[in-house]
Amino acid sequence: MHKMTRPLLLLILLWTTMEASYTLKEGSRSKSIIDRMPKAKVADMKNIPQDPAYYANQIKPFSKTKQAKLDKEYNKKYFTPWSIKKITIPKKDFGWEIRFVTRKPIYKAKGSVIPSSVYNRWIDNANYKAVDTKKYKAITIRRTNVKALPTSTAFYRNPKRTGEGFPFDYNQNSALHINIPLHISHFSKDKRWAFVQASYAFGWIKMADLALVDSTFIKTFKNGNYAVVIKDNLRLYQENKKVSLVKLGAIFPIDKKTKRLIVAGRDKKGHASIEIILPTKSTLIAKKPLAFTAKNVAMIAKEFYDEPYGWGGSYECRDCSATTRDFLGPFGIFLRRNSSKQALDGKRIYIKGLSKAKKKAKIIRDAEPFRSLLHVPGHIVLYMGQYKGEPVIMHTYWGIRKKDRTKLVTGRTIITTTEPGKERSDIREGSKLINTLKNIIVF
Repeated sequence: MHKMTRPLLLLILLWTTMEASYTLKEGSRSKSIIDRMPKAKVADMKNIPQDPAYYANQIKPFSKTKQAKLDKEYNKKYFTPWSIKKITIPKKDFGWEIRFVTRKPIYKAKGSVIPSSVYNRWIDNANYKAVDTKKYKAITIRRTNVKALPTSTAFYRNPKRTGEGFPFDYNQNSALHINIPLHISHFSKDKRWAFVQASYAFGWIKMADLALVDSTFIKTFKNGNYAVVIKDNLRLYQENKKVSLVKLGAIFPIDKKTKRLIVAGRDKKGHASIEIILPTKSTLIAKKPLAFTAKNVAMIAKEFYDEPYGWGGSYECRDCSATTRDFLGPFGIFLRRNSSKQALDGKRIYIKGLSKAKKKAKIIRDAEPFRSLLHVPGHIVLYMGQYKGEPVIMHTYWGIRKKDRTKLVTGRTIITTTEPGKERSDIREGSKLINTLKNIIVF
């Protein structure tokens, strides 16, 4: 039995005698078009160990004091949307979606141009004149997608050009776990969407996916005592009805008095209610923060391996920054939404401009296995350790740039060196990760 879950098993045994209308079970995500995308392999995926456990003994554990400090900061950031009085989105980021759809043509997946009459309706529905007129506090009641504009319609740059088109839906800002605190700025004109700010993302989510919270709810929910999901793609049920997919990294408060897990429900008026969860197995959850041990880092990392690439969390999957965020989260390390923001979330060590050999040596010397990230503009990876003198990384990677500017699509979470595809003559040398890596991010 997993060391960190034993106390929770005792709680589960107690819960079996209590009424719980919600059940957390093992499950799976829904198969979709993303599972039919190309999944090229490179030599690294055969020549270096693909089990995270191989590298786990290279870690240096956090001190309890440092991990507790990181986790305290994580919790503070997680609940920030309930303490702000207005949205705090940087001016350079606010309104990017309007600039995106109006300055260049946007397309449907099959290549037809979306006319201005359509996207102007989306912009009008966004009701931006009403920004910060509501200032409500809310919470997600299921896993939900965060949209750039209040519509479920996907939009792309020109699908005929390499690196554009599917799956890079620019209306997919992000995805939020269940139980995420929200600040509501305002609603769309059709009242179907709310413009929200969460701890690591902002944008439009469906009204049906949130509930309004009051001070009583917040006092019960925000109690400083939390469990975290440590198995991916669980399913939450209310009696026999599916409520939500629950991804690894989702957080559930533990009620201090009853020792029961809490999830946000929703009443008929749209207000949040405190509900009880019964996990069916002790191995699904652990007390947060999870101890940073070789066994635990290997266990968590393995959950991500081979998951299809899901831009912005689309198709119930992850992109590169969602993988790093959800991996480090259970250990009490908070990361923001995208790679550029995550590159600022820890201690940066600048490596741009070094030769290949010097970069590799510096990574091995200065990066900490399983708690350091390597960053290149547009991509971020988890450093796992070394194998035969080569730095090894786990990353959710769309593909490797080729000399003809197309990509060899890997399309999933893989374990490679910093030179995936180096055995191929058609790979563009200047685009190899080792040549473009800019920063080591250490926690």
